[in-house]
Amino acid sequence: MCTDPDPDTFVYMNFMKTHCCYDAIPTSSKLVIFDTTLQVKKAFFALVANGVRAAPLWDSKLQSFVGMLTITDFINILHRYYKSPLVQIYELEEHKIETWREIYLEYSVKSLISITPDASLFEAIYSLLKNKIHRLPVIDPESGNVLHILTHKRILKFLHIFGSMIPKPRFLQRRMCEVAIGTFRQVATVQESASVYDALTIFVERRVSALPVVNEEGKVVALYSRFDVINLAAQKNYNNLNMTMREVIDSRACCVEGVLKCYGHETLETVIDRIAQAEVHRLVLVDLDDVVRGIVSLSDLLQALVLTPAGIDALFS
Repeated sequence: MCTDPDPDTFVYMNFMKTHCCYDAIPTSSKLVIFDTTLQVKKAFFALVANGVRAAPLWDSKLQSFVGMLTITDFINILHRYYKSPLVQIYELEEHKIETWREIYLEYSVKSLISITPDASLFEAIYSLLKNKIHRLPVIDPESGNVLHILTHKRILKFLHIFGSMIPKPRFLQRRMCEVAIGTFRQVATVQESASVYDALTIFVERRVSALPVVNEEGKVVALYSRFDVINLAAQKNYNNLNMTMREVIDSRACCVEGVLKCYGHETLETVIDRIAQAEVHRLVLVDLDDVVRGIVSLSDLLQALVLTPAGIDALFS
């Protein structure tokens, strides 16, 4: 992590402490809420149809929000119950959300983690990284309504837009190879000859959010993220997880997230600009031969820019 002792390293930390979550909520955005009695399959189709990645879950019996349904749930269901292209995934076809949660929560006790609109963005970043989540519901304490789902991407975009009003820290001119922001050891990748099921296994076991797809020479040819997996529902071919990553890339080039790269000689400012303008969650750090050397994610950047200066180190590692 970046440990530059210069005073200007506190600029972004202070900026986030003086702005609240409400400030980062857009004037207009789409919010989808599911009742826990809804069928899992219909819920995932609804995510696709509405172009959202997650939805708060409402329990009518408890009259409260009890959690979130995310693409991670879709991945876990497919990985746990997939047998072969010839066997229908009954659990995906028939289970209700509440049924899946009963099974899943046996192994992972998770209550809904949320934040209030008047809490600082610093608190939001801390909560996201500490709890290793990617979506943080902003809930009005008076009405109990969900106002927005706050994400790393939204927070960095807010900082990128309004951070221009504050002095630009000098450490932004340091090169990526100097600041060491990102993951560089045991970077999770997947061979283009591997199957989709192999990719899901890596997602589940390594708990990563994206996989650089590499060829035999180790060069990155694509990026397969958790969000790309939801396209299995959109295309209704989630029952054929034996497809190779190459087939996925070739057949769904319009849907699979492209590869955005960065290099060790580039400055931190360049990397932040690129990831913010492209509105992606990560960049693949490569050498001049396009061989994967690391991953630079939004979590890495927010940790380095905001939490590390506050003396809070590597919550997401």
